[in-house]
Amino acid sequence: MRDYEYYRALFANIPKPFAFLDLDLLDENIRDILSRRNGKKIRVASKSIRCVDVLKRILSSDPDAFSGVMAFTAEEALYLSQHGIREILIGYPVWNRALIEEIAKTGQDGGSITLMVDSVEHLRHLSDVGQQANAVLSVCLDVDMSTSFPGLHFGVHRSPLANLEQARPVIDAALELPFVRLDGLMGYEAQIAGVGDAYPSQALKNQVVRQLKHRSIKPILNRRREVVSYLLKRQPDVRFINGGGTGSIDTTTAEDVVTEVTVGSGFYAPGLFDNYHSFRYRPAIGYAIEVVRKPRSDIVTCAGGGYVASGAAGTDKLPKPYLPQGLKLLANEGAGEVQTPLRVPAGMELSLGDPVFMRHSKAGELCERFNRLYCVQNGSVIGTMSTYRGDGQCFL
Repeated sequence: MRDYEYYRALFANIPKPFAFLDLDLLDENIRDILSRRNGKKIRVASKSIRCVDVLKRILSSDPDAFSGVMAFTAEEALYLSQHGIREILIGYPVWNRALIEEIAKTGQDGGSITLMVDSVEHLRHLSDVGQQANAVLSVCLDVDMSTSFPGLHFGVHRSPLANLEQARPVIDAALELPFVRLDGLMGYEAQIAGVGDAYPSQALKNQVVRQLKHRSIKPILNRRREVVSYLLKRQPDVRFINGGGTGSIDTTTAEDVVTEVTVGSGFYAPGLFDNYHSFRYRPAIGYAIEVVRKPRSDIVTCAGGGYVASGAAGTDKLPKPYLPQGLKLLANEGAGEVQTPLRVPAGMELSLGDPVFMRHSKAGELCERFNRLYCVQNGSVIGTMSTYRGDGQCFL
């Protein structure tokens, strides 16, 4: 664990606010994730990285271990392809005809961008565009991996395809349409990968979530195996069977039909990922804000800092005071648009101009607020990496 003085000395001459990436900790997280892949490939979720240089650093750390990138929009996939990244799976459906035509061209140029589908309507639309472009488009079938319990939908709302009965007509349609090729299947078990089960002071809730997660594993395995079995009978040479993500590496890679698992947030290890029982990665990314007021002896106020994460609104989506340890957000103000007050523990002294280091709740979203990441390695700031925002890109 880094301490306050380490980062304070390193960043003494950098104007605040700024975001930083500790490459030593990033590399530790990469090694840790690779050690847990159980022989399966890793696909990097770009939404959790949002920096081309970091994506390339991760992918080049062990080229044989990675299958490619999961992008979140067509524009982003095209941007990454222009920067030399290959084997891109777009994790969400694309309907815009002009963008699909652009993707068709990348296939003709030797690139590889796979589009996500979950309906016959998706397939017919893509095949129609492919015919106009005289190109066969690579597609992946998204199968919902949520679990239903009495009165509870445990998971997220993605694909309408949740079992073989629902997936069969879409698989059959994909194999009949001449300008699409069914190259993969994805099932994202969000209720295991994206739900924390070790929140402080929530012992009962944590126990319930762990039980629900445990009870979800077998139904997920059975459902995925059933759909994959049918798919492989119809098309034995599909390129990948994808599951994910960071919070489910151990259970997803244990399934024999899965060939790759998507991982994103684990590389940066944002604040939300402190709340998992089964793993702990190193906090590799953060940001610094500056003390500009001292309204009371036990409170300092910093400029800016209100970088709240997406998803269901809750206190766990607020940034986390990181260093110095012991600072707390005020319940009535939180992290603010233009200023963030912090309660200072007894015995701690912070002066005007001192930095406070914070962690975003989620991983890549932080990069939408800063143009660059100051990179730390071996006790030095060795340079910067440009974020998507710094590249002038805004995908979502």
